[in-house]
Amino acid sequence: MNPIQRVMVLFGMLMLPVMAHDYGDALTKSILFFEGQRSGKLPPSQRMTWRKDSALRDGFQIGVSMHSYSRIKVDLVGGYYDAGDNVKFNFPMAFSTTMLAWSVLEFGGFMGSDFPHAIDAIRWGTDYFLKATSIPGFVFVQVGDPYNDHHCWERPEDMDTLRTTYAVTKNLPGSEVSGEIAAALAASSMVFKPIDLAYSARLLKRARMVFEFADKYRGSYNDSLGPWVCPFYCSYSGYEDELVWGAAWLFRATKAAYYWNYVLQNINNLERNIGASYSSGSFAEFGWDTKHAGINVLISKASASQFFLIMTDSTANSYPFVPNADKFVCSVLPESPTVYVSYSRGGLIFKSGGSNLQHATALSFLFLVYGRTLSQANRVVHCGNIVANSARLIQFARSQVDYILGSNPLGMSYMVGYGRKFPERIHHRASSLPSVNQHPEHIDCNRGSSYYNSNNLNPNLHRSCRGRARY
Repeated sequence: MNPIQRVMVLFGMLMLPVMAHDYGDALTKSILFFEGQRSGKLPPSQRMTWRKDSALRDGFQIGVSMHSYSRIKVDLVGGYYDAGDNVKFNFPMAFSTTMLAWSVLEFGGFMGSDFPHAIDAIRWGTDYFLKATSIPGFVFVQVGDPYNDHHCWERPEDMDTLRTTYAVTKNLPGSEVSGEIAAALAASSMVFKPIDLAYSARLLKRARMVFEFADKYRGSYNDSLGPWVCPFYCSYSGYEDELVWGAAWLFRATKAAYYWNYVLQNINNLERNIGASYSSGSFAEFGWDTKHAGINVLISKASASQFFLIMTDSTANSYPFVPNADKFVCSVLPESPTVYVSYSRGGLIFKSGGSNLQHATALSFLFLVYGRTLSQANRVVHCGNIVANSARLIQFARSQVDYILGSNPLGMSYMVGYGRKFPERIHHRASSLPSVNQHPEHIDCNRGSSYYNSNNLNPNLHRSCRGRARY
C-alpha cells in the first residue's frame, strides 16, 4: 500500500459514522452461533430450538472410500457442521475450537453470563475430537462426502447424503490437521483445569498422543486425502506451522522443556517451508491454514517477562517470537511504512478469496492479545518512525469489530441478528429451510433446491459473522 492509499484508508476511517456498539450483545450472538452448527444429539440446554438432532449414525456407517479404514466403525456423532454445509471438516473445526479456548483463557473473566455457554461450545468440540482420536493409529479428519453434500440443499435433520468417514494414518499422514487437533485439545485442557480437573487431564493426555502421531508420521493430508479435502480445506502453507502451533500450546499447557525445545528448533524453518503465495507477508498470516502470527503472539504471551528481559540483537535470532510479533503488527497497521495487508475504502482488512471477515476477526484478536502483552511489559512497537503502543493496537482491533457491527459505508451489520440492518438470506442450509417445527415432513435433496432459489428471507435467524449474504 503506497502512502496515498494509506491516507485514503485513514481518511475513510475518520469519515465512518460514529456508533456505540453493544459488544456484550455481539458476544452473546457470536457464541450462540455455535449452537446452530451443532451436529448430533442436542442437549436440553439447546437455545436454538429450530435445530434438532441430526447425523446420529456418523462413523457407524460403512464408508465407500477406497481406503481400508472405510470398514472401521467408530462413534463420530457430534462436533460442528462447517459454515452452511452439512459436512464436518475437522481441520477448520479444530482451529475454531482452539480459538474459542484461547478467547476464554484471555477474556473469560469478562464474558459474564456468556461464560458457561462458551465453555459448552468448547466442550462440544473437544468431546467430538476425543472420539475422532480414540482409535490408535487413526485420526478421523472429516465426515461426509463434500461433493455429494454440495449437490444437495437439505436440512441436517433430513440428510440422506453419504456420510463417508475419512482418516489419516501412519501410511496416509496428515500432520496439519492432527497438529491442529492437538492444539485444540491442549488449549482446551487449560480452560477446563479449574472447572473439571479429570476432563482437563484427559484432554491433555490425548493432545500429547495426537501431537506425537502428527510429528512422527509427517505428511500433508493433501497427499493422503486430496480428492476429498481439496479444494475445500486444502493445506496451502504446509504442515510445519501446525506442528509448531501444537507444540506451542502444549508448552503453554505443560511448561515441559520438550515442547519448548521443539518450538525453538522448528520456528525458523517456517519461513523456508511456507508456500510462495505467503512468502513476503507470512508475518501477517493467521487462520485455519496458516499459524505464523498466532505462534509468535502466543509464545510472546506465554513467556513475556522472560523474552522482554533478555531481548537483544543477538538473542533475537534464538528467540525470534517478539521481533516476529512486532513485524506482524507493522505488517498490519495501515500507517506503518511496512504494511502488507490491504484495506477496503472504509478501512476493513481485505484479502483475496472468500470469507474475508475471517481475516479481520482473527488478526484483530491477535492485536488485542498482543496489546495486553505490551501493556504488561510497558513496551511499544516501532514500525520505522511510527510508534504503536498497546492503546493503538486495541484501537485498531476495535475499528475492525466496529466495521463488522455497522460502522461502515453501508451502515449495516455483517453479524446476523445484530443491529437493525443485517444479512437475512445467508448461504446456510438449516437457516434457509423451514425448521422441523414448521415443516415436520422430510425435505429431500431436490425439493430443497426451491428454498435455495427462493427470494424469501431465511425463515430461521442464525446469528453469525459467516456466510455469503444475498440481498
